Amino acid sequence: MNTKEAIKASIGMSQMISSGYLEDLSDQEMLHRPHPECNHIKWQLGHLIASENQMIDACIPGSMPKLPDGFAEKYSRESATSDDDNSFHSKSELMELFQQTRAATLAALEGCSDSDLDNPAPEALKSYAPDWGTAFVLQDSHWTMHAGQWAVIRRQLGRPPLF
Repeated sequence: MNTKEAIKASIGMSQMISSGYLEDLSDQEMLHRPHPECNHIKWQLGHLIASENQMIDACIPGSMPKLPDGFAEKYSRESATSDDDNSFHSKSELMELFQQTRAATLAALEGCSDSDLDNPAPEALKSYAPDWGTAFVLQDSHWTMHAGQWAVIRRQLGRPPLF
């Protein structure tokens, strides 16, 4: 297994976990907060899509699909406290944007050589992703971190454990 295959496998595992946790949740259930100071899944999902899109496009400009106008702002820290379902995209819209974003991420990874993964990340990412390889690896860990929160929400909603 080479570096790109390892990164792709890691991203695939987090996608399997995330998709499993989201599959049977309704739009309304995705607004559930496990604690008043925690973010609901709809906001987190938009945040993850916007983050992935921004990180990969910062490293490889033009590699990511354009998100709807105002998307990143809709899922910013300032909007995280909103429980208004009309303030967010529907689950189906979010899942479609996720699929488009993830396909572009994997295509961008495929287009990289092993040495490209050592390229320094743009200055705005360097505090958490010093190089392109780390930016790709973060697509696994960032999604998996949030999916761990979704496991708690699922249990609070009466769902059995999946993994």
